[in-house]
Amino acid sequence: MREYSVPVLVDVPASANCADTVFTRGEQEPDAVMISRKIGEVWTDVTAAQFRDQVAATAKGLIEAGIEPGDRVALMSRTRYEWTVLDYAIWAAGGVGVPIYETSSADQVEWILSDSGVKGVIVESAAHEETVARALAEADAKPKVWCVDSGALGELSAAGADIPEETLKERRLDRGGHDLATIIYTSGTTGRPKGCRLTHDNLLFTARNVANGPLEALFEVEGRAALLFLPLAHSFARIIQIVLIETGTVLAHTPNMKNIAPDLQAFKPTFLLGVPRVFEKVYNAAEQKALAGGGLKAKIFKRAVEVAVEWSREEGSGGAGLATNLRRGLFDKLVYGKLRAATGGRLNAAVSGGSALGERLGLFFKGAGIEVFEGWGLTETSAPSTVNIPGANKIGTVGKPFPGVSLRIADDGEILVKGRHIFAGYWNNEKATAEAIDAEGWFHTGDVGELDKDGYLRITGRKKELIVTAAGKNVAPGPLEDRIRANPLVSQALVIGDNRPFVAALVTLDADALEQWKTANGRSGASLEELRTDPAIVAAVQSAVDEANTLVSKAEQVKKFVILPTDWTEESKHLTPSMKVKRGMVLRDFAKEIDELYG
Repeated sequence: MREYSVPVLVDVPASANCADTVFTRGEQEPDAVMISRKIGEVWTDVTAAQFRDQVAATAKGLIEAGIEPGDRVALMSRTRYEWTVLDYAIWAAGGVGVPIYETSSADQVEWILSDSGVKGVIVESAAHEETVARALAEADAKPKVWCVDSGALGELSAAGADIPEETLKERRLDRGGHDLATIIYTSGTTGRPKGCRLTHDNLLFTARNVANGPLEALFEVEGRAALLFLPLAHSFARIIQIVLIETGTVLAHTPNMKNIAPDLQAFKPTFLLGVPRVFEKVYNAAEQKALAGGGLKAKIFKRAVEVAVEWSREEGSGGAGLATNLRRGLFDKLVYGKLRAATGGRLNAAVSGGSALGERLGLFFKGAGIEVFEGWGLTETSAPSTVNIPGANKIGTVGKPFPGVSLRIADDGEILVKGRHIFAGYWNNEKATAEAIDAEGWFHTGDVGELDKDGYLRITGRKKELIVTAAGKNVAPGPLEDRIRANPLVSQALVIGDNRPFVAALVTLDADALEQWKTANGRSGASLEELRTDPAIVAAVQSAVDEANTLVSKAEQVKKFVILPTDWTEESKHLTPSMKVKRGMVLRDFAKEIDELYG
């Protein structure tokens, strides 16, 4: 199939803007819990009326500070309650939000602030204030800077106390669907980030058609609640924030993705948003714990995984048989129930995006009672373009287009997208906009994929990441990397071989899994440098590579690999904030190891 479209389900009025729902819910259901806020170690309810009042007071402060309709206001912070207040306050004041990752360097911040021409900057901490100060050191115009940790919300509320309600209402209602809501700078793996201009209509059209279409069942659950921990500077988390507000789902924030377990158990969400690496870590931690227990525990976990996958496959092709259901019931008591309890006990669904999840993980989690719905999209498409559907989840694909979206597969395999969710173009970059959106309105995504007969999309790679070996063989690195990364000892994998005689791979080790392995194998004092050449570690990685090689032809198989003495992280500049490997940066920084691989 070369093209597939789904008709619009929800037609958003031209007058609608993202702030409307906050004020409507505050008026119509003032006592409904809108957000759960963690103060100290206690989760505290914030009602719709309380949230509206805080958004309104903050918006008045921005108006008093001179923020005019269409002015850009930057927001640099971790994911936390105040981010959502400020996001909606900027919209209510008629402004345009410009999110900045809290891990950004002064050089990155300087580019975003100068390119977007912000009139105000709101940061989370004193450290961020210092970063912004360095970024603005050479700037002619100095935007006003507020700091959340220093009482920014209180300061703004006090400053705007004399702004009349009517002024705020006029300012808010003056903004409509065609107006700019946000400029999100793509983190990018190469070059300067480009600012994606997203309108209120882009965001609301996406949120309402996703929430009332493919994911409707998730937002009809009684007592529904979601814990948000991905960076709100990323379009994926940002659109989910809007979906949660629009659907009346209780929203909670946690800023630390690495130590999410206590918040999951305390808040008890019904719904979770994550990137594949999060689900990989959850699975790998459970597996390592079982292996550390040795003997019977390891055998039980291994069999539980097999049964979960078996049950999911049978369910996807007509329904699981009695014997499989009985086995699943047994392992639910022994393994799956404990896994769900670790997430708070109420979690039964999650959405994964950002990169490929992998069929293995999708089948396991579904069988364990936490169904993961994989989706796909880009910042330029307001985050999602496709997503799998409860009751019709085709694991291994990224689902069908959501209502109002059309997909087309170009002759070279590139995925093209059209719909009201497509961005308004790149900020201050008409050339890049013209290159991305053709004369017929199709956005050229740069991803390569295929549509099956039912309209489900499968991603097979990135056009720019396709490897062409010296023998002229085209190799898509993504599937190989995903399968290698499935091994619990592996953190990251990068498949290489462009203009080389064969395909090879760079591999890094997972620090948490390695600690458990060292304890279990009596190597507590061993360094990473020692372990990366340890025969048992090398054999484990070789096993992962062998498993990956079963997916491809002999010419595409990984012939050699090297385990690196360090992991790739966002701090090392080798990962984007959404956990994607910066291929160009890795190739540059590990050129010596690559040359040694090829002798």
